Formats: sequence, C-alpha cells, structure tokens
Amino acid sequence: MSMDLIADMIAMINNAQEKYLEKIDTPSSKIKEEICKILKEEGYVASYKKIENYKQGLLRIYFEYGQNRERTITEIKRISKPGLRIYRTWDDLPKVYNRLGICIVSTSKGLMTDKDAKKKHLGGEIICKVW
Repeated sequence: MSMDLIADMIAMINNAQEKYLEKIDTPSSKIKEEICKILKEEGYVASYKKIENYKQGLLRIYFEYGQNRERTITEIKRISKPGLRIYRTWDDLPKVYNRLGICIVSTSKGLMTDKDAKKKHLGGEIICKVW
C-alpha cells in the first residue's frame, strides 16, 4: 500500500484489464466512487458497487470485454500525484489520444471529464487519463 490510494486503484484496474479479470475489490473512498461513476458513464467499466461489510468499505468494480476479448480500457494513467500536482485552466486541458480518450479533472464543481469541464469553462487538477 502506498500513500497515493488513487494510484493504487488505477494500478489495480490496469492489472485487471491485462489479465482479463471480471471484477476487482479496492478500499472505498468518495473520490474513488466518483472516478468509478465517470468510468461507468463513459463506458469503460460495466458497473461498480460499494460493499459496506468492512470497516472502511470496499468498492467492487466489474469489467466487460468485447467479442474478441477486446479491452475497454487500453490504458489508465495517473497524472497529478501527491508530490506533484498538475493544474490546468479550462482552455489548456490536454487532448487524450487525439480526443478518443478522456481526462478526469477535479474542479470546484466536483469530478468531471475534460469535455464537461470545457463546456462549463472550469479548470482544475488533472487526476488521470483514460483511453
């Protein structure tokens, strides 16, 4: 376990996609739930649910794959880290994989994709890139 719990979850998602796992369990937090909500809305994960049986709670993330075992997430990468925060204005948000991927941004109005942040003219901390 490291100090960066979001990076741990991202590494677990990458490893699960690499091994074609159908689900993973990770310790729950509000920001992780918001990230999973965005990934589900964008079609990168099948679903997720919070399991309350544990002290902190677990977040169970379910994956689905295409007909020929095609991955829905090619890569998910942590951008802003505890030691180096990356902030951008709304017009300076990066284009992920020639606009085929998304960037999850933490704004003053909550977590959202880069497309939503540009529409609302909100900048913020870049959490991760997904494609």
